[in-house]
Amino acid sequence: MTILICCLFIATLLPILAKAPVAYAMHQLGGYNNYHPREQQSKLTGFGARALAAHQNAFESLIIFAPAVLLAIITQNIGENIVLLAVVHVCARLTYNILYLANICMLRSLVWSVATISSFAIIYLCIP
Repeated sequence: MTILICCLFIATLLPILAKAPVAYAMHQLGGYNNYHPREQQSKLTGFGARALAAHQNAFESLIIFAPAVLLAIITQNIGENIVLLAVVHVCARLTYNILYLANICMLRSLVWSVATISSFAIIYLCIP
């Protein structure tokens, strides 16, 4: 169960960590505007726009993954397959961010699919 909790912790940190490239891009766009950050973010292009999209997608992914892991823990389905799927999800999400920032779209979409399917597979494996 420790690995599941660690995966959940890392997945929860990913949206926060994914904010760093966004903040960098905003800084490059005349300094970080803490008064109206969303307005400034809407003006990002290229790397900055991709960083923002990766940051937002990290939250979207967490909405599926966190309940899946919590379901596995609550139902005591913490076998090797579920743990492996959780690790695959976290690794895929880390890779996804890198690919998004590097603008490698086809592989990024494939990695997104792997992460998403992993989350749904955890839920499926919890069905009695």
